[in-house]
Amino acid sequence: MKEAVDFKLYLITDRKLFGDMPSFLSAVEEALEGGARALQLREKDLKIRELLKLAYRLREMTLAYGAKLFVNDRVDIALAADADGVHLGEGGMPVFAARKAVGRRMLLGVSTHGIGQAIEAEKEGADFITLGPVFETPSKVRYGKPLGVDVIRAAAGRISVPFFAIGGVSKANVREIMQAESHGVALISAVLASADIKTETEDLMRLLK
Repeated sequence: MKEAVDFKLYLITDRKLFGDMPSFLSAVEEALEGGARALQLREKDLKIRELLKLAYRLREMTLAYGAKLFVNDRVDIALAADADGVHLGEGGMPVFAARKAVGRRMLLGVSTHGIGQAIEAEKEGADFITLGPVFETPSKVRYGKPLGVDVIRAAAGRISVPFFAIGGVSKANVREIMQAESHGVALISAVLASADIKTETEDLMRLLK
């Protein structure tokens, strides 16, 4: 399954950055046009029918661009939308239970906030991991102080599944992250809050290569 994690940029959604759903969907499509090939649907406040409807729409879009779709925490939505995987957050369904539900047909990503959690997630069967926050970011304040790039470097020597640096990632620090041997980066606002989403994604993709 390691080979199936064939993306370097892991884009996470946040529709609240936009005034309406059409604007949000347009922004996602711009990122896909710019080269994003993995998208995590993370809209925790949506009711199940709204979330499923959005999952169906994003599945259409990702298929059109040859990109993978992951659904945050909701195994049922991921199965219904024929997504490529599920991303399990802290306090959510454990890896072994999600694996029992989806078998080997889906990738399982896991959010971790330290090397210990990352090692445990790999042992439990995660196909890939997000690790952070690496840098300071308002959305990750509850997880404590930023881990720093040294943690990425240390994780590279102890984790064999692909892992993605998350938290405060931007064009300014992508090169530093990749030099620390991260598989890739996971981000939200660095792409979706940019003035030119397509160009920003293209620039990030060049840096990640």
